[in-house]
Amino acid sequence: MMTDSEIKVKGVEILIKELGEVEAERFITLLIREPFDYTEWQRNLWVDIPVDVLSKRAMQFIKEKG
Repeated sequence: MMTDSEIKVKGVEILIKELGEVEAERFITLLIREPFDYTEWQRNLWVDIPVDVLSKRAMQFIKEKG
């Protein structure tokens, strides 16, 4: 299990890798600036997509990133 500090570092590394430094900073700023309920956001993120479709997309994503 990772420590809180390790999770923060890993998260920032992933954001920078996927978004680039500028967009990662923008993302973090957006989260800090606005009230944000991650649980509620996740709950409503893919409400119109069946679980089997999400699963297939996730497996394809992992296969492509491999």
